[in-house]
Amino acid sequence: MSNGAAVTLTLSGERDTILLGEDLALALKPGDCLALSGDLGAGKSTLARAFLRAVADDDELEVPSPTFTLVQSYDLRIPVAHFDLYRLGDASELDELGFDEALSSGICLVEWPEMAENLLPADRIRLTLEHDGQGRKATIAGPDGALARIRRVIAIREFLASQGHSNARRRFLTGDASMRAYESISTEAGETIILMDWPKRPDGPPVLDGKPYPKVAHIAEDAYPFVAISDYLREIGLVAPEVLAVDYEQGILLIENLGSDGVLSEDGQPIEDRYRESVACLAALHAHPARQDLAMADGHVHHIPDFDPVAMKMEARLILDWYLPWKRGEQPCDAERQDYLAIWDELIGQLGDAEKNLLLRDMHSPNIIWQPEEIGVRRVGLIDFQDAMIGPTAYDVASLVQDARIDIPKPLADRMMIDYLALRHAQGNFNEAGFLKAWAIMAAQRNCKLAGLWVRLKERDGKPQYMKHMPRTLRHLSTALAHETLAPLRDWCRRAGIELPES
Repeated sequence: MSNGAAVTLTLSGERDTILLGEDLALALKPGDCLALSGDLGAGKSTLARAFLRAVADDDELEVPSPTFTLVQSYDLRIPVAHFDLYRLGDASELDELGFDEALSSGICLVEWPEMAENLLPADRIRLTLEHDGQGRKATIAGPDGALARIRRVIAIREFLASQGHSNARRRFLTGDASMRAYESISTEAGETIILMDWPKRPDGPPVLDGKPYPKVAHIAEDAYPFVAISDYLREIGLVAPEVLAVDYEQGILLIENLGSDGVLSEDGQPIEDRYRESVACLAALHAHPARQDLAMADGHVHHIPDFDPVAMKMEARLILDWYLPWKRGEQPCDAERQDYLAIWDELIGQLGDAEKNLLLRDMHSPNIIWQPEEIGVRRVGLIDFQDAMIGPTAYDVASLVQDARIDIPKPLADRMMIDYLALRHAQGNFNEAGFLKAWAIMAAQRNCKLAGLWVRLKERDGKPQYMKHMPRTLRHLSTALAHETLAPLRDWCRRAGIELPES
């Protein structure tokens, strides 16, 4: 693993050292070894303490010096083992301290690494603190990948400073199934805002006509769609986070914090009135004529892509490309693949006259923030809509009623459908039969996608936690396949050996 050019920072005082420790807590990941070097009083312990408190998200976390115990372990969001090797008798004792085991599952933070120089990983991150006038100089060297992560958190710190938040407290908030990450930013003024970290990614391998998957499936690759859709939703009276600042080139956004209340109870159960209000929110969205070109304040015009047949088939193919090989241990044969894609050609063709509008694409529990101080549909705060497209309105209703992340009791799911249909009829000129057919097709398409996506996240991206949703996804697919229009796909699944529960 190659080493890139070192990162050098000037730290004017203790506060800067603390901020660096907090920023590194956002950059490091399991398997990283951070070796802290420097003279007595250079700030190693200050940085280590700030790092640990940031990972713990606990400013009062007790961080005793491991000078005498040699190692102190912390079971945090990412496990951290804090080593102080100053009193290490012999370098070989490092094995007895459980260093390798700690590194295999978490981060190792090592003060006085010189005491075991030859036994520490060659790809460790070396951070040296030196006195520099009245302040300190920090020099960080290490593998290219680690330095890229560190440069990223430093760039975000510089962005915050440009917005008047140079001393803001940063904490990890969440990551999602994509490559985005989110931070909670506490400003000196006492407010909390959200930072979206959305770096540009290189194109992946081509999957169709020389295009990578995001371009075929219309996955947003920069921040323009998020800003445009947020502005549009707010314009028509719905609740979405205001974008406070954005750097399109770097992919960094500061957005309004809509809070932490969701649509689930503390024990993870759906809250009926919140789900019902969410489906009413969709009915309100669908009452507005679709607008495909959204003018933005900086003169940019965002053209919302169509959920076209190519994108629909590309997503539906995930069950072929990932689920079936995982389930059966072998790729589907050419005949199976051709039959499946021909079925989807026919089903997608039946959507030609379906009602179409803005679809948010991921309208389910993680992306709904409850606004208890508002009334009506404004109690539903919407997030994670950057991949929005123009397509069948039934898609988002299927996404909500068949929540991918949580079991919704059938009486509530039925009630949500009744609510939505009644609201749409009240708006006038609503074709219920056509909508229900489109709902079944879109529900089947979405769940064929998800069945493959969960496997891809596990096998390709190292995120096995999403596999817990697979049984629910197959139940949802079975429900969709109960519609008479889906009989050919239902028969194909049976022939392919996909075991579906009774709907």
